[in-house]
Parts: sequence; structure tokens; C-alpha cells
Amino acid sequence: MISSRPLIHFWTPGLFEFKGGIQVYSGFLLRALQSLYPDATIQVFVMHDRHLPARDPQHSNTQFHGLGLYPKRLRTAAFATQAIASALWQRPDLVITTHLNFTVAAHALKQAIGTPYWAIAHGFEAWKIQRSALQQAVTQADRILAVSEYTRERLLETLDLPASRVSLLSNTFNPQQFQIAEKPTYLLHRHGLTPDQPVLLTVNRLAAGESYHAYDRVLAALPQIRQVIPNVHYLIVGQGDDRTRLEQAIAQQQLQDCVTLTGFIPDAELHHYYALCDVFAMPSKLEGFGIVFLEAMASGKPVLASNQDGGRDAVCRGALGALVDPDDTEAIAQTLIKILQKKHSNPLICQPEALRQQAIQTFGFQKFQQTLASLLSQHSQLSQSSAYESSPYHSVDFSRTGRP
Repeated sequence: MISSRPLIHFWTPGLFEFKGGIQVYSGFLLRALQSLYPDATIQVFVMHDRHLPARDPQHSNTQFHGLGLYPKRLRTAAFATQAIASALWQRPDLVITTHLNFTVAAHALKQAIGTPYWAIAHGFEAWKIQRSALQQAVTQADRILAVSEYTRERLLETLDLPASRVSLLSNTFNPQQFQIAEKPTYLLHRHGLTPDQPVLLTVNRLAAGESYHAYDRVLAALPQIRQVIPNVHYLIVGQGDDRTRLEQAIAQQQLQDCVTLTGFIPDAELHHYYALCDVFAMPSKLEGFGIVFLEAMASGKPVLASNQDGGRDAVCRGALGALVDPDDTEAIAQTLIKILQKKHSNPLICQPEALRQQAIQTFGFQKFQQTLASLLSQHSQLSQSSAYESSPYHSVDFSRTGRP
């Protein structure tokens, strides 16, 4: 250890406002660092958040620096300038970037003063890196942490990287926020549902620019499901610019009576929607992992994931949930029917408490923190000064107030 108080620079797109998967992962990663290194100074540089606390009230050695008030066209350059200038002055022991795009600036810093940097690989941004500068920056990272084995495999296929330098640090979740509960009466009334009515749920942003939408695949399977389970209802939670097209698709398929687009749902209600559903279904091709799968399983709900993206890692390749070919409408329909009828071949997904406990054991924050500690122990310039002495949830609140 270079000093008794390690200095870590933490570069992230956001923490407190918009809450996509990268932002949520970044929040848990920062929380784990604070717990593992309670005496460390952590300088957090946030690109997009407009309003930040100067310091973390629960970890006084953590300081926040944000550029969200800058115009978007200037923000990237301003962020890189601020982060590099601060690092040149402070000489951190390690820079951790939670988006691969930030490695270009981290690489420049390493070339200037030799500062090591780690980077997080989440999903499609790591699957096909084309810019030469970004390729070089990623390959020169001291370590890359992939959120899923699928993303790790895709990254290794894309770049000439030694496999030993790309490690796995899977997504995590807060089990206190998502628990087994009865179907909320107020949501049954809101959506005109009965307590015994089978409900399918997808939580996903409605992004028109994406080439593949998981909710389209569930919609395509609904007519077959209704032949066996006539009163099934499908809830799609999320907002975005694909809503108009989605509404038209629902009308064209005459599914208005069995599909509800809820729009934006605040975090305070999200766990109630997991409680409301009988199956969480998101057969995608675009998920680097899918934290929503963990949240659903922590709520005791069976999940249907794709066998062609990071969702397969979230369900441990079928051990914790059902996997399907997302292009196979028949398979999606038949699998959902079997789950709803409690006839699926994997008995665990119909045992809520056992499923929840297995999800916590495999992906809970304690497991996440232990894995991170093991990885950081290999970094010669940091020492684990007092790991696990603090509660894993003692730190700043990264509640998902802007969940897509």
C-alpha cells in the first residue's frame, strides 16, 4: 500500500437521477468500495447528474463532482478535462470507470503518469467496439469487470485481450427492497384485475431505436397463451419513444383488452408490480445482464429470459428460471403456459421462498462485495483495510427514482 489512506477516482455516467442498469450498478459498486475501504478517499466524477451532494453524509471521505449542468454538446469534453486534471493533481492509486467510453480518458492519464485503471463492461457497448481509440483504451485497461459471462465472452471475441484480464462481477440488488408479498389491492383496482387473474410482467424502457424488443415477442405469443388461459393479462412497465408504435401494434393484434401499458412507475411502486405479476417475462437479445430479473426473483416470481443474451446469466443458465429462443414464438407461449400452470420442469421457479433465497445467495450484495474484495486484493496499490465492518447498506441512498 502506497499510503494509509488509499485514493480512488470513480468515473460514472450517473448515480442519482436517471436510473438505468449502468447507473444502478455504479451505485452498488461505489457502495461496495466505501464498505471495503472505509478509510479511503473516493473522488466521484459524475457526467450527467445535474444535482449532487458535495459529500456523502455516511462516508465523509467521498466527494462528488458533476457536470450535468453543462450543455450536452460540451459535457463529454468537460468531463474528460475535469477528471484528467483532477487525477494529474491528486495522483490516485486507481481509477475505476463504470462505462467503457471513459477508458479513452483513463488511457491518456495512464500514458501521462502511469495511473492504473479498471473499467466495467455492461452490454452492447462492449459487444462490438469499432473506434480504434476506444479499442486501444479498453485493451490497455489493467482490468475489465464484465457484468455477465455473456458480455465477457463477447468482449473477448471482439478485442485481442488476455482472458485473465477480464473478470466477472455480476449485477446485484437490494433484497430489502424486493420481497415476497400478496398482490396489492390498489393495483388490482387500478388495472381492473381480479386476485386470481394470471398476470405477465415486463419492465423495460420503450426505446424506438432498438432493433429488438422483448415485449413484442411476448405480444406475439399472447394469442396462443389466451387459447389455454383466456383471462391472462400482460403489463408492460416503462416509458419511452416506442410507445406510439407499441400501441398501434397492440391494436392491430386486437389485444387491447389484455395488455396494459403502465407508463412510468416510480420506485416506490415498482416492487408492488413484481408482487402483482405471476411471471416476469423479458426474452430479449439486448440485455447485458438484466437487473430486473434479480428483482423479480427476489420477489419470489418465476422469470422467463432469453438464451441469446446476458439474461441467461441472470437465471444461471436455467437453474433459476426458464430460458427460450427469443425468436421462437411457440416456445415463448408454451413455456409461459407451463409456468402459469405450475407444470414447468424446473420446480424451483414455482417455490417463491426458495427462489428468493437462491437469488440472494447467488447475486446478493454480500456476494457482490466479496467478489470485488477478492479482485481488488490482487491490485498491489490498494489493501483491504477493514472490509465488512460496516453494514452493506450503510451508505448513500441510490434509490431508483428515475427507473426507465
